[in-house]
This record gives sequence, structure tokens and C-alpha cells, in this order.
Amino acid sequence: MATVMEFTSPAAEFPLGTVFETLPTVTVELERLIPHETVIIPYFWVRGAEATDIEAAFKSHEGTNDIELVDSVEQEYLMRVEWDREYVGILTALAETNLVVLSGVGTADGWEFEVRGEERAEISEFRSYCQDHEIPITITAVHSLLPIHGEGYELTDAQQEALVLAFERGYFDSPRTTSLEEIADELGITQQSLSSRLRRGHRRLIDATLMPE
Repeated sequence: MATVMEFTSPAAEFPLGTVFETLPTVTVELERLIPHETVIIPYFWVRGAEATDIEAAFKSHEGTNDIELVDSVEQEYLMRVEWDREYVGILTALAETNLVVLSGVGTADGWEFEVRGEERAEISEFRSYCQDHEIPITITAVHSLLPIHGEGYELTDAQQEALVLAFERGYFDSPRTTSLEEIADELGITQQSLSSRLRRGHRRLIDATLMPE
């Protein structure tokens, strides 16, 4: 059964987090992760700094083979990095255990991840890999992906809770009668985590109801 795990990690422990040492106000959001035999290629969005400064910050990292600017939208930049697979860290742990990264958002305060394993054993394998290699993570939630009301929408419990609460509190009304901050406080999570849950929940609902099979 597919399982989703949410976890956090200190800013410096994830390789992309080295950018916070020189650019402490930026936000990094992992777009996707492509593992190859000798390298791992993460694509990620960065906002809060200029592209040249971002490239310079990443190039100084020991595991970086190459970095390039792929695209830009206003003040956000999509970057592509080739990362040495032998450099042990969360990137390697994710690649070695074949977990799918649903979201990964980092600031100077730390990283928040949501990952999916097709089997619960893959989640356990990832946890064991991190323990064996002393990669610090804090698991905050584990959910089995179950169809909602038998329709096959495959929302996690956390996504359903966030969507329902946001709806009940008037977040989707016009004008809004609440804010992300208020809903996040009620759930006891950060605004970044809430935003990620809402976005992933919307994506799954749209995929299940509006997209052709």
C-alpha cells in the first residue's frame, strides 16, 4: 500500500541548504529529483536572491558537479544541479530507496519534506538508511494513501484535514474570511507545510476528477 511520510531536517543537512549560509533569506523548493547511476539531478525553484548569487552559493559545495539556470519567472529561478551520488545525505537516501518526493521546501530555519513510497517497506528502508548514515531527520507524520469515499482520490489524512478545514473556515471564499497563518496555527503546522498540503491535495483532486484517463 502506498504510504506518505512527512519529515523535517536541519537546513545544512540537505545539500541544497548550503545556499542559506550566504543567502539566509532565500526559499528553496524542490521541483523533482532524477537519480542516475553516478549522479543525482535535483531541479528546484529558488526565490529571494539573484540567479548569479544562487549559482555562486551552490558551486562552492563539495558534492556539486554542475549547476545551471533552466528558467525564470519574475523573481523565481528554476535551477538544475548535478550532484555526486557518492556524497552521502538526504538526496542520496531518497535516490537509494526510490522514494518519490512530493514536496520539499527549505529556508534557513530548516527543511520540510513530503515523500511517497509505493510500499511501506520503502519508507522503513529510508528511515534505516538515515539512521545508519547518521542523517538527522525528524518524522512528523506517516499516512497510508487510501481512497476518499471510494472514489480513488488518494488524499492523505493530512491533506484531507487541511482542505476541509480551509473550506470550513472560508479560505476559498471571496473575499476570504481566514488566512493561511490562522489555519496553520489551528493545525499546529507551519504555513509552508499547510501550503504544500493544499497544493498537493488540489493536484490529486484535479488529476482524479478533471484529467482524462
